[in-house]
Amino acid sequence: MTRKFLAAITLVASLPCAQAATGYYLVSVYDVEGQHGIDYKYWNADYSNGPSRSSPEIGYSIGVTSRWYTELNAVWFRRHGGDGNELVAVNWQNDVLLTQGQYAADVALHTEIGRSKDKPHVYSLEIGPVLQTEYYRTQFNANLFLQRDWQRNPRGRSGGETQLVYQWQVKQRWKSWLQPGMQGFGEVGKWNDWLPHQRQSHRAGPAVFGVVDVGPGQEIKYEAAWLVGKNSARSAQSFTMRVQYLFR
Repeated sequence: MTRKFLAAITLVASLPCAQAATGYYLVSVYDVEGQHGIDYKYWNADYSNGPSRSSPEIGYSIGVTSRWYTELNAVWFRRHGGDGNELVAVNWQNDVLLTQGQYAADVALHTEIGRSKDKPHVYSLEIGPVLQTEYYRTQFNANLFLQRDWQRNPRGRSGGETQLVYQWQVKQRWKSWLQPGMQGFGEVGKWNDWLPHQRQSHRAGPAVFGVVDVGPGQEIKYEAAWLVGKNSARSAQSFTMRVQYLFR
């Protein structure tokens, strides 16, 4: 494997801290020690039986070592028909590569902690393994994550149940600047007691990826996808995109 690309998933939960979580994105991790990045993400969900919603995110990332990637990002949220975007949360992501090509599949550990803007603050934690393998020029990702939110209040600490979520991707490495593929995301409910199928959320669709060199030690990396299925157990069509400016 010439470039190690690892993926993770997160839950789009109902609590404020996770409203714009990365149930719409693969969390990309490369062996890029010393590389910095400005990261912009955006998703839009057009529900069949309600107002659409959208959320932009902006973050700053650093490849601290060849195995450790970290990013701090701010999340905004908008319900269409509202008065602009509202800052809802700040998240801190960390990914540690556990293998780097010595086995058939690469493995990393992904964690992300978040805090909502509203008070009392809602905190979130997601954690789990990320997996990736390749066959010739085709890359495969399949991942499971646990996610939980909790809140401090005058009576102590309260929290939701630990949720199980998944993410998968298939990508064909055709050209560096144009790589077609497919993505899928879903939330099944409590990790040890899944919701009935009609209340689960599953969405998937075509995606496109690419990297463009823009100068010495600089590149722009992009991805976009059109997802169809269920979001928060409601039928929806979603557009997602992510653009990263990477530099050393």
